[in-house]
Amino acid sequence: MKSKDIRKEFLHFFETKGHLIVDSAPIVLKDDPTLMFNNSGMAQFKEFFLGNGTPKSNRIADTQKCLRVSGKHNDLDDVGKDTYHHTMFEMLGNWSFGDYFKKEAIAWAWELLTEKYGISKDQIYVTVFEGDKGDGTSLDEEALELWKQHIAEDRILYGNKKDNFWEMGDIGPCGPCSEIHVDIRPEADRLAVDGKTLVNMDHPQVIEIWNLVFMQYQRKADGSLESLPARHIDTGMGFERLAMVLQGKSSNYDTDVFQPTIQKLEEISGVKYGAAEKTDIAIRVVVDHLRAVSFAIADGQLPSNTGAGYVIRRILRRAISYGYRFLGLKEPFIYKLYPILKAEMGDFFPELVKQETIVTGVIREEEASFLRTIEQGLNRLNQIIEQLGDSKMVPGDVVFELYDTFGFPADLSRIVAEDHGFTIDEAGFEAEMAKQKERSKKATALVTDDWVILDDKGNETSIAYDHTEAEVNITRYRKVKNKKGEFFQLVFNQTPFYAESGGQIGDTGSISTLNETIEVVDTKKENNLVIHFVETLPENVNAIFNAKVDTEKRNETTKNHSATHLMHEALREVLGPHVEQKGSYVGDDYLRFDFSHFSKMTDEELAIVEQKVNDKIAEALPLIEKRDCEMNEAIAEGAMALFGEKYGDKVRVIRFGSSVELCGGTHVKNTADIRLFRILSESSTAAGIRRIEAITSNKAIEAYKDAEKNYNDVLAALKTKNDAVKAVQHLLDENAELKKQLESFVAQQAAAEKATWKAAIKEVNGINFLAVKTNLDTNAAKQNAIDLTKEIENAFIVVGTNDAVKPSITISIAKNLVDEKGYNAGQIVKEIAKHINGGGGGQPFLATAGGKEVSGLDTALKQAEDFVK
Repeated sequence: MKSKDIRKEFLHFFETKGHLIVDSAPIVLKDDPTLMFNNSGMAQFKEFFLGNGTPKSNRIADTQKCLRVSGKHNDLDDVGKDTYHHTMFEMLGNWSFGDYFKKEAIAWAWELLTEKYGISKDQIYVTVFEGDKGDGTSLDEEALELWKQHIAEDRILYGNKKDNFWEMGDIGPCGPCSEIHVDIRPEADRLAVDGKTLVNMDHPQVIEIWNLVFMQYQRKADGSLESLPARHIDTGMGFERLAMVLQGKSSNYDTDVFQPTIQKLEEISGVKYGAAEKTDIAIRVVVDHLRAVSFAIADGQLPSNTGAGYVIRRILRRAISYGYRFLGLKEPFIYKLYPILKAEMGDFFPELVKQETIVTGVIREEEASFLRTIEQGLNRLNQIIEQLGDSKMVPGDVVFELYDTFGFPADLSRIVAEDHGFTIDEAGFEAEMAKQKERSKKATALVTDDWVILDDKGNETSIAYDHTEAEVNITRYRKVKNKKGEFFQLVFNQTPFYAESGGQIGDTGSISTLNETIEVVDTKKENNLVIHFVETLPENVNAIFNAKVDTEKRNETTKNHSATHLMHEALREVLGPHVEQKGSYVGDDYLRFDFSHFSKMTDEELAIVEQKVNDKIAEALPLIEKRDCEMNEAIAEGAMALFGEKYGDKVRVIRFGSSVELCGGTHVKNTADIRLFRILSESSTAAGIRRIEAITSNKAIEAYKDAEKNYNDVLAALKTKNDAVKAVQHLLDENAELKKQLESFVAQQAAAEKATWKAAIKEVNGINFLAVKTNLDTNAAKQNAIDLTKEIENAFIVVGTNDAVKPSITISIAKNLVDEKGYNAGQIVKEIAKHINGGGGGQPFLATAGGKEVSGLDTALKQAEDFVK
């Protein structure tokens, strides 16, 4: 069965069981501070398990894009080394939110696997939770009895808390689970060794394919369990592993999920899969990481140096490194595999088709950049090894610096060191890595207490679109600790505060009673809850509070958000329909807008965009807002939906004239409220991604006033009333003339000094040697040294520039001395430059070095002469 048919069969099966089939959520999470990426099928439904939202149906099924490369679930280091771990994978799943429970979940799983997919019952093992004394839980007898109705009892195994108790996190919904394992070993092996002894033993052919989680408990902050008011089902089946089973393969990479890209990589590299273990690992790493990076970029997460972007960059660099080291690929190659991935998965994941230009452009640029980094790292490491001399060990902190600062893989450092007869200090490197992990852990550590529930009606609502002030009561609160200190999170029955979302910052303000006023320092959304951050807990949490938003900050933010919509439309009109939003920041101080475009915008284009936005402002276009609009209706009306955003069935449509977008932010009632729009800058953030920063309203007016003042100051300095251009051109002409005169003077001075130097050359061991200090600049001194080497046979010239701020040394050696005596100017200059507290390098016949201590020049020149002697 082909992989596409496997996916279709799963979804069709559960559709016949009354399940609503939903789309995969984006791979990058936007409103869950505990996760960077969707790492399981249930992540997009987390709010329903927590009771913070109502699902579209009590029965849902889908296939979810997952990424496991950070935090608790991190498979990155295993990928490539075995045949069944992946970074990005699909998780087929079915869910019940307070509807069916263990009986149906177990029966349907068995029916699908054995009757629809035709997996032999003699190859299947299942596990049930054995209980845990520490938690006070006992054997899951209900699941055990249900499994006995389908499978022989000797194929039902008991699992411990680690394997058979699933938890969302340190606190939250959790419960026992039943894993389904399939033994795909040849029949002779199955007869020789009982498969039950290999379950959960990391055997590559006795593998878990499906996990049925029975969500029935709540884990509290003190570690105790309490029963949930409603019981849920959460299942997840590895699509790639299922394909391996159904296609009769012994490796996920032998299935049609990966084979087309593997064959393309074989064509590009000339290396056959199956030829050698090292190259096989490299090929698996590349084709796996291609998927992870491609889906992440298509969903809007670009590689960067922080957060989720850093994780994506690290995955891509790992793939590039394996291709460079083991497949001999020194030029960008991963982007060439993308068309195959698109052809195989684009039908079901249309973002791969829509975002092809962006994804391939970003990957190609990242490849080119990192390949340059590898070359730089190799040069740096070779220099370090030369300096280490006879120690024969590269310090661990040096290897870590190359890895952490330059992205140079530690494995590559090991290979280079071994080529030079060196080892690396493994213990030192691991110690530095441990320190980094601890720093990272402390930076992101978040300790939360249980929610204290004051009102369990669960009807918390947002009124932020219509109100900036309201009477509220606290429905729940909890204490939170992180590196910034201790604070409290409050949830209200209704809130006028807008929660950070869609690039727009969260509101600040206050809540107050007659007795106290408490500042709200931020507002965020977490799993569909609007959470208000305060530094102190109210004295009486049961009081009625007056909640008041900082309206000045809100209004300025709102103007910037509406201006972003107008600019988006203007960019598409000026540059073309390929322009799409790729990220944004909307604050009260300025707006930032990232968009797809492959070249720098001209000044004329920027001016036209700016004018178009200001024209829309001048038209005084009213806001036309549609709430709870059907998604299909919104798209039919021309509303733009952004890839990487999670939309529900009901969406909010914002229209200003011909600008129509899906948006959850706050907006002005009329474009005239924006007053004025001004672009500050346009730049590049990644291949094919441009960024505009702009301001509106009072800040834009102030900027124009400042510009006018600066212009008047320039006129005054130029002693002219209105023709600044003419006055500046006159100054430029004068400067150019003076520069010519200066260059002529320097050339005359250099020629005169060269004659003096030539007369001072002396013979040392048959070599025409000169060591001299000069007040010439570095370039003139270097040129004199080169010229003398050409004019004098057997010349060895060393020149030090007597610059108190930036002294330098140039060494020029005749080519015959380099060839006959093995002199190397690059190595010599590195050594003597230590006396001026500097360093440098170059070619064997010409090298330069810069420094900071001019007082060391005499010692450096003497060392050069001693070397020749």
